[in-house]
Amino acid sequence: MPTERIISAQTVDEGEQRANQSLRPTRLDDYVGQPALVEKLDITLQAVKQRGEAMEHVLLHGPPGLGKTTLAHIIANEMGTHLTVTAGPALTKPGDLVGVLTKLGRGDVLFIDEIHRLHVSIEEYLYSAMEDFKIDVAIDSGMHARTITLTIQPFALIGATTRAGLLSGPMLSRFGIAHNLEFYSCKDLLSILTRSAGLLKIDCTAEDAMDALRAIAQRSRGTPRIANRLLRRVRDFSQVRGTGTLSADVVDMALTLEGVDALGLDELDRKYLGVIAQVYDGGPVGLEAIAATLSEDAGTLEEMVEPYLLQVGFLSRTRQGRQLTRTAAEHLGVGALKGEAGNGPLFEE
Repeated sequence: MPTERIISAQTVDEGEQRANQSLRPTRLDDYVGQPALVEKLDITLQAVKQRGEAMEHVLLHGPPGLGKTTLAHIIANEMGTHLTVTAGPALTKPGDLVGVLTKLGRGDVLFIDEIHRLHVSIEEYLYSAMEDFKIDVAIDSGMHARTITLTIQPFALIGATTRAGLLSGPMLSRFGIAHNLEFYSCKDLLSILTRSAGLLKIDCTAEDAMDALRAIAQRSRGTPRIANRLLRRVRDFSQVRGTGTLSADVVDMALTLEGVDALGLDELDRKYLGVIAQVYDGGPVGLEAIAATLSEDAGTLEEMVEPYLLQVGFLSRTRQGRQLTRTAAEHLGVGALKGEAGNGPLFEE
């Protein structure tokens, strides 16, 4: 049965979506992190505005919660144009895409989340739209079938995906900028949390307020969306169970209650690691076997659990399967694990 997680990088509901929007920066100068991407976007934005052109098409890929949607909003704001937001699964037939494209004004930004989930027939419509700002629409069928060409306004497509490898070569080649978003450093998350605390009017007058924000950053799995969610939970805890002032003790009590440890691991992470350690002697073991043991979806584990465990060096993925590292074994407080032969890759950092 799927597990709801406070440290999931996915947006939980519409309420959280509205909360995220209230904390979202609107200008590139206010965006924290991803310095290489920010510099590329800044140069391109200035250049196309000077020439009076639409922004280049941009593909943003990487784990959820790292700012892909925020960057789409920023690009539209910087261009002074309208942003249209949709998602791959929402475009079920070519007519859906045609309707969206024909409503775009000159220089507008079209943001397609989960672009890897576009049906191939819809993706093909995008080729000429992205390259020539034209779309060919079939009229009627059978012996009376004919095709008309519609000219659309020059626009910028911002595609977001967690699985860039599923995009076709022709689609990838049409993006002028393609960038993989990386997990954020604790320093960058601290900057984001400091700004968010100000916007949320959280009392940060305690002497250890910065230590408290740093503790939240360290548990945020390198992800701004998680950092802001944890900050809101700590604010609620402080208001109801504390004095309303942010402190390191309040953070520790609030996030311990939520089951989030000092490294940002939650119950599902610990169960995942525990299954490999205790049931499969540290691995290697296949993902499907782990999923069956946990009664979880394998895709959920692969997309929502494993990336962070790989990032912090707790997990190794090999051709034989998943293996724990020595670091993970030490964190779990378990002794030496068998693995294949009692040593080797299982114990490599």
